[in-house]
Order: sequence, then structure tokens, then C-alpha cells
Amino acid sequence: MRLLYLLVVAMLLLAAVAPPVQGGPAAYGVCQSGCNALAVACYLAAGSVMGVGSVPACNAALGVCMTACIAAGAAPTI
Repeated sequence: MRLLYLLVVAMLLLAAVAPPVQGGPAAYGVCQSGCNALAVACYLAAGSVMGVGSVPACNAALGVCMTACIAAGAAPTI
């Protein structure tokens, strides 16, 4: 359980310190894919399979990460 907690904290820290990206919808899609990859790793660390079991901490971290992706999608496209 301690490993799961550390993984969730690491995911939240990464989402909080990610540099802004100029890219609009493409950056949003890449960000969403990264969030899902981290969620899968979180589920594996918890001993579950994404989509099969429910790990509330992983679900919460995935929601926070995907919410942070809105900034990437709203960034102007250069």
C-alpha cells in the first residue's frame, strides 16, 4: 500500500511541474495518453488490472492528471 501511495504522489508531482506545451489538441492527446500510461502503472503496482478492478487512489490520480491536460489542449497552436 505504501508503494501505491508513493506512486500516486509521484504522478501528482509530475502533473504539477510539467512545463506548459504549445500545441493545442495534439498536446492534449499526448497528455491524455501519458496519463493513461501512468494509470496502468499505478494499477499494476496495486496488483490489479485497469478496467477490471477498482483502485480509488489510481482513479483519483488519473482524474487529476487528465484535468491538468486541459491546459495543454487550451494552449495556442503555433
